[in-house]
Amino acid sequence: MQNKERIIRIFRIIMPILSISIVLTVPPLDLLPPMLVPLPETVQEQVDKAIDYGLDGIIVYVDQAGEAPEFYAAGWKDKGEKIPANPHALFNIGSISKLYIATAVAKLTNDGVLSLDETLTDYLPELFGRIENADQITLRMMVQHRSGIPNFTDQDGFDWLISHTDMDKELNLVLGKPADFAPDAKYSYSNTNYLLIGRILDNVLGYDHQIYIAEKNLSPLGLENTFASIRQADYENVASGYWYEYDDDLRQLEHLMPGGSMVSTAEDVGLFLRALNDGSLLNDDEQAIYSSLYEYEHTGWVPGYFSIARYHADLDTVVVQFVSTTGGDTWGLSNIIGGKATGISNIIYNRIIRILRK
Repeated sequence: MQNKERIIRIFRIIMPILSISIVLTVPPLDLLPPMLVPLPETVQEQVDKAIDYGLDGIIVYVDQAGEAPEFYAAGWKDKGEKIPANPHALFNIGSISKLYIATAVAKLTNDGVLSLDETLTDYLPELFGRIENADQITLRMMVQHRSGIPNFTDQDGFDWLISHTDMDKELNLVLGKPADFAPDAKYSYSNTNYLLIGRILDNVLGYDHQIYIAEKNLSPLGLENTFASIRQADYENVASGYWYEYDDDLRQLEHLMPGGSMVSTAEDVGLFLRALNDGSLLNDDEQAIYSSLYEYEHTGWVPGYFSIARYHADLDTVVVQFVSTTGGDTWGLSNIIGGKATGISNIIYNRIIRILRK
């Protein structure tokens, strides 16, 4: 891929796979048009317009209580083969995967298999002395991103534009590094937390935690189009992903890190999010644990794929948006975490919510 080194330098700065937001102190000039144009009458018109701003493909799922779900799509599922966007295509959902892991932690805590107050060294004693403060960092702190453990995706040896299948290699990037801050001193998003939680779950269960998630979270809801990673999915059903203004298909990249690996459809993500928010996924005790532990919405970012999954209580509506474009430079004094395409995606999503509120 041309300009790979420049793109990697951008990755070092933007700290992707986190809850991505737009810096709006001085909006980038090229984001003003999608922000300021008149609001269309329908969601489909807004989805169609997204393609005019350089997004390669977009899928939107809307579940309004008491109504049949609605599906919208525009652009390409596969730009190279000229296959139109399919609202039922599979998609790399990135850090939305963390919601599934956090619910597993809540269930296992309620069952007495886990304790949120046990430390990292209680669960993974081999990390004592290799991760600073490992004997003080609790499972709760890791779930809540309050551990102070450095983020492996921010380290110099991490390259987003290759596949990531060896989690020992990724963990080694932060072993022996000083903590970012004292345990529980503040919030700072770190993908290392969920890499470690995945390992803890595997150990206490005695098998892959994704099997537990499938049995306890997916099967009861009838979610048959959600997979642990692209390896378990039908590759041909996965939407292609692109870097802004490039044609290389990033679908070939594997990101197998716990909390960032899952593949799903917009409908399956929406059904999961509805169940998480309305109490039909967790029992009362599990819900109380979860509410004290983690959030009820998420975004996801891996190269070529940006996803937003939110429940809007005032509308009693779940809206999931998948965009198959990331990256891109912006003009002006502000930068966008996740790239220009992510900024556009956020704008489109917020405009869709405005349309639904009309």
